[in-house]
Amino acid sequence: MVQKAFRRADRVAERIRSELMDLLLRGSLRDPAASEVVISAVRVTDDLSIARVYVRVLEEIGADRQEQVVEALGRATGFLRRELGHRLQLRHVPALEFYWDDVVDSALRIESILEEIRDETGGGTEGSQ
Repeated sequence: MVQKAFRRADRVAERIRSELMDLLLRGSLRDPAASEVVISAVRVTDDLSIARVYVRVLEEIGADRQEQVVEALGRATGFLRRELGHRLQLRHVPALEFYWDDVVDSALRIESILEEIRDETGGGTEGSQ
């Protein structure tokens, strides 16, 4: 029975991601701080009470702009939950929590560190690719 809950949570998470992306792409939010936002992932708790929504912006931005994006989406939570309720037809729409998705930022930092190490050690593999 636990496995069924995981599958349902995953299905609900994917539907929430899809519907939120549709709402954002259609320009349903009027807040300019929430423009050009991409929903990279949604994780829903097993009891479907909380949806953690991870967001990014397509261009390179600073930490203060990241906070503005998350805050703008937080302000729109009521509207977004209401719209999700209509679209998903769930008895209880999960509470939305927005987080900045820093996976790409971490990957870029790791890549730059590896590049520095290659430069320090002589790089040796320049002609092999």
